[in-house]
Amino acid sequence: MQTSQPKVVRAWAMYDWANSVYNLVITSTMFPAYYAAVTTNNGNTDVQFLGRTYVNTSLYNYALAFGFLLVACMSPVLSAIADARGNKKSFLRFFCLLGSVSCSGLYFFDGNHVTLGIFLVVLACIGYWSSIVFYNSYLPEIAAPEQRDAVSAKGFTMGYIGSVLLQVICFVLLFKKELFGIPTEAKALQLSFLIVGIWWLGFALPALQKLPNGVPNKALSTKNAVAAGFTELKKVALQVNKLPNLKWFLVAFFFYNMGVQTVMLAATLYGTSELEIPTTNLIVAILLIQLVAIPGAVVMSKLSAKIGNIPTLLLIVAVWVVLCVVGYYLPKNGINEFYALAVGVGFVMGAVQSMSRSTYSKLMPDTQDTTSFFSFFDVTEKIAIVIGMFGYGYITELAGGSQRNSVLALSILFLVGWVILLFIHKSNKKSSNAIA
Repeated sequence: MQTSQPKVVRAWAMYDWANSVYNLVITSTMFPAYYAAVTTNNGNTDVQFLGRTYVNTSLYNYALAFGFLLVACMSPVLSAIADARGNKKSFLRFFCLLGSVSCSGLYFFDGNHVTLGIFLVVLACIGYWSSIVFYNSYLPEIAAPEQRDAVSAKGFTMGYIGSVLLQVICFVLLFKKELFGIPTEAKALQLSFLIVGIWWLGFALPALQKLPNGVPNKALSTKNAVAAGFTELKKVALQVNKLPNLKWFLVAFFFYNMGVQTVMLAATLYGTSELEIPTTNLIVAILLIQLVAIPGAVVMSKLSAKIGNIPTLLLIVAVWVVLCVVGYYLPKNGINEFYALAVGVGFVMGAVQSMSRSTYSKLMPDTQDTTSFFSFFDVTEKIAIVIGMFGYGYITELAGGSQRNSVLALSILFLVGWVILLFIHKSNKKSSNAIA
């Protein structure tokens, strides 16, 4: 396969730099804390949304779950259109704009505008995760198979560096607000959301300019878009079913990624409500995760070049099992222990995402419909997220509000994924498969 010029790879990786600020600032640190504060009134956490009363944190989780469901439903249709017309860069541009503008719009969100805030949260979620489908689908086009681990890791590394850099800028605005004439902490946080949107769109421009346009698939161009979308999804499923390595990898990915994504989305709540970690220490821990994820992704990429993707993933997922068990036993107010856990999570966080993406791209057949294949990958991921989040919440309710059993249950998901990866590895050893 012809590899694109280095400037194209750099432009592609810059989109990770651009949009990863959403994951850190909006979903992990500053916005959840701001949301909880402005929707709590003298200890009352009830909020009104579309004529119904919700607990503020529950409404937030439901909003995210709804956003993920919409992405899962839309991806097949939009991917089919992109493959048919060869215009996936147009979709990348649209969802980038939707997500960035929605993040900036959160500047106007406060306790008196809960409905506005929830709608913007959903739109930002759709913009981020939908754009990722089209972004990921470029990987097999811009890098030869032997280079995809390194290129994928480069994207995640750029994302972690960019998101931490902006997080630091936002911290300066928050803790040194007087230097910038910012009257309150709330206004500093609102300005941070505005900056996230500007950062996302501004640094996405190199990718939107330099990534290649797709090649239209004439066989799809005459079909109804909705029908073609699910027809393409079915076609991909049939192709996947004929490729045992790819099929079982997706099953393994479904289980262990359910755990990964749930950890990412629930870590802040677990730290604050279950372990009673102070907010400042929690933010430090999340920054540790981001910083350690950079060398983690690079180290595991180099390791995969020596021992193969599947053995590397076996190691990574095994570490996740151990981390979940450790998380279950963490003491309340155990700040140093929580920092140590954050370092462990960070090291495998970027590695498991980067390695999963590149492994999938290697196991894919040689096809023109890369967007549809990555849409299938994306739908698998989103369904796992929805099930993982609802399962986490349900187990927490059964345990009377404690999240420890939910964390322990996540180790089972990782263990199932590990067993399936082991099955793939043993099968590959018999056939001397390069991915083994």
